[in-house]
Amino acid sequence: MFAPIFHAWERRLAAVTTDRVVRPFEWGLDWVPSNGFRPGMRPAEIFDQWSAEILSDSQAFFSAPQTRDYTLAPDGLLRYPTALPTPHATNNTVHARFFPARESRWTRGRARRAVVVLPQWNSDPGGHVGLCELLAWFGLSALRLSLPYHDERMPPELNRADYIVSSNIGRTLQVCRQAILDARRAIDWLEQQGFERIGILGTSLGSCLSMLTAAHDSRVRAAALNHVSPYFADVVWEGLSTTHVRAGLDGHVDLEQLRRFWMPISPQAYLERMRNTPTLLVYAKYDLSFPLHLSRELVRDFRALNLPHHVAMLPCGHYSTGHSPFKWMDGYVLTRFLCTNL
Repeated sequence: MFAPIFHAWERRLAAVTTDRVVRPFEWGLDWVPSNGFRPGMRPAEIFDQWSAEILSDSQAFFSAPQTRDYTLAPDGLLRYPTALPTPHATNNTVHARFFPARESRWTRGRARRAVVVLPQWNSDPGGHVGLCELLAWFGLSALRLSLPYHDERMPPELNRADYIVSSNIGRTLQVCRQAILDARRAIDWLEQQGFERIGILGTSLGSCLSMLTAAHDSRVRAAALNHVSPYFADVVWEGLSTTHVRAGLDGHVDLEQLRRFWMPISPQAYLERMRNTPTLLVYAKYDLSFPLHLSRELVRDFRALNLPHHVAMLPCGHYSTGHSPFKWMDGYVLTRFLCTNL
């Protein structure tokens, strides 16, 4: 009986944003390595081959050399170079904000613990700051990353972070890869600072990127995934937040093709890699952006494979998760899980 109420609320909250742009479909072959493909191959064939090659050695695809070029300002702002430069110079410096753990009698003498935090798509610079402060209050240092093409990383021609999720197939794949490499360099920095137990927390798009980071970096001891789906393509195809992206894709690719092309950035491809990582799966009962059946499918997959996991269902939708009292419920389950598993 509550579904129509929450669904109407979700649509009203989504409609507040009026600057979504339907961008033209692009294969994005300029984002694809130029070698290894037969002359005359159609773009769809190139992406099928390239995606299969990535999946055959995803560890190499999501690995990058370490750097020592980190700069931490007195106000806690951390900057370092991305491991995957893009054509936009502003996007090639990673911006993060560090929240050191609050010392208390409960944290004294415990191993130094930290969490890399990846906010949602189109989060502003203040997104997840309150959550980071909550983590720090309970003894977990937090490092909040701005995703590629967000905040200070956004080039002047954009109003939204369209280049990380769009109807450009190759760019979406590579920029999501960039986010994962950025997160791994964030883990490098935390390790250099002496943190011994490191977790990761992501919301919405950040949830997908967080799981892929955890799946390819054994230093991640626990993963808190806030709004989940097994497939990147299905969320774009069905979700309320991405109807403008779907409009750009329609008539050029179908869902089955898109799922294959974007499988390298889909959690479903890496479930076995989560066997040693305790994982929290949070989903919302009335979510229209990460449709409920997709979230429940990922939960079923974790259960079927007997992967270490916990599940929390919020009695709200996607956008309404950011409103009281649901944001407090969400913050509680995320913080409790990470405190327990780090």
